[in-house]
Parts: sequence; structure tokens; C-alpha cells
Amino acid sequence: MVLNEIVWKLRTGSAWRGVPERHGSGQTLYTRFHTWALYGTAGRMLRAIQAEKDAVGDIDWLVSVDSTIVRAHQHAAGGKRGLAIGA
Repeated sequence: MVLNEIVWKLRTGSAWRGVPERHGSGQTLYTRFHTWALYGTAGRMLRAIQAEKDAVGDIDWLVSVDSTIVRAHQHAAGGKRGLAIGA
């Protein structure tokens, strides 16, 4: 159950403190996830789940990136003024 709640948080992008009460305490989930990440447990669990799902064809490894969610600083549109390309 804890794993499902952590996955919900990661999938939605919610803050730990924003996890609904029905999912348990955000602090408890954070502490568990942090401990799992620190000791490599989270990575091992992810690899095991991926291997299991890949073996039965439940994973589509096609990745699509929507660039509309990539934020750029307001000044990122141009370079320094007065410099010519190749100068």
C-alpha cells in the first residue's frame, strides 16, 4: 500500500504535504521513500517491476516528450547583443 501511495505522489507531482489523507501521512510516505532511495531499495523495486512487466509485454518503451512543459528563463531567447554569428 505504501508503494502505491508513493507512486501516486510521484505520478501527480504533488508535494509530500499535499498527499490526501486517504493515502496516509505525507511525512511518513516521504520518510519511507527517502530511506528506500538512500539504500537503493527504490531502484531495485523499480527495476524488478520493469523486468516483470517487460517480460509479459506490459511496457511500451516509446517515450514522448511534450516541449510545452519545458520552461525557459525570460532572457533565454537570445544571445548577447551586438555579436555577429561567426565573429
